[in-house]
Amino acid sequence: MIQTPPAHTFHIPVMGLGFTIDTPLKVARFGISSVISIIEHELIEKMREFHCRHNAEVYEPITENVEDYRAKRIKEYLNLLDRLINRQLVKLRLEPFIEGSEITKYFELMPETSPIKQLYKGMLQLEDSSMKEQIQAQLRSLIVAGSIDVNVMAKVDRTNYDENGEILPKEFSDALSSFRGYAQSNLASSIVFSAGYNPRLYGYIDAFNDFFPDEKGFLKKKIILKVSDFRSALTQGKILAKKGLWVSEFRIESGLNCGGHAFATDGLLLGPIMEEFKQNRAILQKEVFDICNQALIAKEMSPFPSFPIMKITVQGGIGTANEDNFLLEHYDLDGTGWASPFLLVPEATNVDDATLKKMANAQKDDYFLSNASPLGVPFNNFRLSTGEEQRLMRIKKNRAGSPCYKKFLSTNIEFTKEPICESSREYIHAKIKQIEASEMTAEYKAEKINFLNQRDCLCEGLGVSALLKNDINPAHKLTAVTICPGPNLAYFSGVFTLKQMVDHIYGRTNILNSLKRPNMFVNELVLYVEYYKNQLNKQVENLSTAQIRTLKAFHTNLLSGIDYYKSLASSFKNETERYIEEMKEELNALETSIMNLSLSFEVVSK
Repeated sequence: MIQTPPAHTFHIPVMGLGFTIDTPLKVARFGISSVISIIEHELIEKMREFHCRHNAEVYEPITENVEDYRAKRIKEYLNLLDRLINRQLVKLRLEPFIEGSEITKYFELMPETSPIKQLYKGMLQLEDSSMKEQIQAQLRSLIVAGSIDVNVMAKVDRTNYDENGEILPKEFSDALSSFRGYAQSNLASSIVFSAGYNPRLYGYIDAFNDFFPDEKGFLKKKIILKVSDFRSALTQGKILAKKGLWVSEFRIESGLNCGGHAFATDGLLLGPIMEEFKQNRAILQKEVFDICNQALIAKEMSPFPSFPIMKITVQGGIGTANEDNFLLEHYDLDGTGWASPFLLVPEATNVDDATLKKMANAQKDDYFLSNASPLGVPFNNFRLSTGEEQRLMRIKKNRAGSPCYKKFLSTNIEFTKEPICESSREYIHAKIKQIEASEMTAEYKAEKINFLNQRDCLCEGLGVSALLKNDINPAHKLTAVTICPGPNLAYFSGVFTLKQMVDHIYGRTNILNSLKRPNMFVNELVLYVEYYKNQLNKQVENLSTAQIRTLKAFHTNLLSGIDYYKSLASSFKNETERYIEEMKEELNALETSIMNLSLSFEVVSK
């Protein structure tokens, strides 16, 4: 019997609030793992009702009058997905191995390198019916569902209030309530923590036994940390290990060549970051393991009998099978994440028809890095979205900002006692009045107001597409869609089936459009050079010592990254000589651009 490995080498990361809200229900039965955002409990409750109605499940509403309703909504939705996917698997395993059946699709989607795929292909060649049935029975037993993973943005952790305006205990904050909903669910899967370190959240994990190993070292619920560099991984891994909590996966994400919020590094590029993980992986695992087991023993809990799995994966800007294979093989990775391209796959994600059509025919300039997020973090955006149309229309009507109903991103207390959102009409109106009353120059006032007017409502916009696609009426008639694909989507045009996208990932077909596409490392570098240029332009006057130090480090890291890529180019065994030469030419041109930018910076900063 072959030991069953994961069916696929890639996963589908979280996208927005609603784009992957029920992706496991669409792809898990084919062995594909995916990630759900669980912060938006109102959307989750609507989707729970929808899927109960469509799957003959009894739906009992969890209203806001129910104690701990946020966590309970999330728990019940995740349990529903678990039940429905298990039901799907039972049905799939009983299907005949014929063209068009889902069991056939399961094995056809698998990568050619999989030993299970080879067993399946061998079965197809058998003429002996008895032997064929034996192998088919073995194949049925090897079918595994993709993981139903969840995501919590650690810093999105609003404190909540009761009906009398009194602050609720800390465990009822948004992040902790979302986490508790997952922790109390029946799932055996992973939770992804993204967007930084939250002491309140990290200090709450060890209240739930599912995150600790049993006597055999089995973890029912695992922790995945999304990180941007090795130092962050080691630091956060040790913090959790001191509580007896093991990080089962470090998920490296490109700082800029990704969808959603873009958390830029100080010029550290993806290649050198992964190289550091590759060189220090054993050290990371050993240090964290020793600390974790000591903590478990101190808690009088079962320590791990041996090194538990610690995966290293990467996501952000991968676009070809050659790139995917190179990352897996050269950096000894355990998997890759493919996000934005799946927005063009209706079988996998929730994109309403109007937005899907626009993205299928979009141009490169339609994808841009914006200031839409009220968190003050650059946000990847789509110029043709109805969310952008609505934002511009509100400005034209002198009604900049959004009504704020859900308040998930309410953090500002500059003008109010209770926090409000910096994308809200209330905040933007008050801030514009403050700017206009200030002694700034007219030009600077206009610049500040223009920046402020770029804010958009993400709580509504990033979730409504799931409602529109499933004919569910959005609350307050707010139908404008905000969508957050990464810039890599510019190289994909059209609408694709799940099979077409998976075949592209594994090199069985090519669905890229005709736009010339540089290597993913070069694409990220281009984004960082542009980001560096913008930072210089914004800060060139009145630079502090700290700002000068940061910009110089950025400059040094970019040039160091280019040197690394130049030495790496010859390692691309599956690419043509012309491809490698063009990559070196692009690196040289970008190096010159950085040097020219730095020369002007040096003159000003002296």
